[in-house]
Amino acid sequence: MPLPPPLAGIRIIEMAGVGPGPFCAMMLADHGAEVIRIDRSGGLQAGVPIDGTRDVMLRNRRAISLDLKSPAAVEIVKRLAATSHGLIEGFRPGVMERLGLGPDVLMAVNPALVYGRMTGWGQDGPLALTPGHDINYIAVAGVLDAIGPAGEKPVPPLNLVGDFAGGGLMLAFGMVSALLAARGGSPGRVIDCAMTEGASLLMAGSWTLINNGWESQGRGTGLLDGGAPFYDTYPTADGGHVAVGAIEERFFARLCGLLGLADDPACADQYDKARWPAMRQTFARTFASHDAAHWQALLESEDACFSVIQPTQAAPAHPHNRARQAFVEAAGMVQPAPAPRYVDTQRVPPVMWAENSDKASLLAELGFSPPEVAELGQAGAFGR
Repeated sequence: MPLPPPLAGIRIIEMAGVGPGPFCAMMLADHGAEVIRIDRSGGLQAGVPIDGTRDVMLRNRRAISLDLKSPAAVEIVKRLAATSHGLIEGFRPGVMERLGLGPDVLMAVNPALVYGRMTGWGQDGPLALTPGHDINYIAVAGVLDAIGPAGEKPVPPLNLVGDFAGGGLMLAFGMVSALLAARGGSPGRVIDCAMTEGASLLMAGSWTLINNGWESQGRGTGLLDGGAPFYDTYPTADGGHVAVGAIEERFFARLCGLLGLADDPACADQYDKARWPAMRQTFARTFASHDAAHWQALLESEDACFSVIQPTQAAPAHPHNRARQAFVEAAGMVQPAPAPRYVDTQRVPPVMWAENSDKASLLAELGFSPPEVAELGQAGAFGR
């Protein structure tokens, strides 16, 4: 019989936000946690120009809209915190304290509560109260400078590095670590997750290369930033693109052999940087001579570290992704499946957002009687 998801039985409060907070909450929900989203009064659409029913990051949630300027709403959150294991918030430093929901207050109600704080700059420091987005955080972290072609401006890598990897995923790891400690008898703790620092940590491998002299010439000249012709992308005859990642000598030799370049002088010494311009021109000319399907048939199953670059919306149809069920469909929408997966464990099927559909049942579970709910409504807890 399959095991239950590993976070089954864990309850998390998510204070509504956008970007890394919802991504963190999605990760926890995908692995079995019960996530209750405290939405702003007026519902999900208040201030957010996205249809929540089509937002992948809001899957597998329960929710309730509260006007946190109302003392009655604050009392609801306190009561919920008493029965929860963790809380995620992504406001600027000091906002939760001003609402009367800071860690000191909620951890007095529940000493084992894990209080996760997500910000761009962290809870203190010269920039702590300054607004920003992913591009700003990775700029200060030294990440953005490393991404882009040599001699050209830095290229934003979507908002993958700051928001999602350095932010949401890093906070999810911190939450699970602290929850594990709390389950072992440790008191709850506050997590200060700064996207700037998370993005910096993701550069650990790059700092290894820097410390070994590989990135000394700047952006687009190193081993993994497109500087090496054997770790780069090339256009094909049909307008497609291929990705080559033949770093190791044996993979490089196999790639060159299959391309008919084993004896080409441009490919004679893989790590001789003086040969890289000629090597790049040779690869570019070769890949441009046929369409992507030709190269896929020739190279994809070989030890050459080669892939055809899939258009984003075509990725679910790739045979490997289909075989692994790496994408799933929910409410008619294709989306990435929860990851990583566990062997012999129930998978959490994505359920799309049903905005505030279970307020009555949720409050009943928390012990609020129908008269109490009516009284809270009259006190403004749910907004107007």
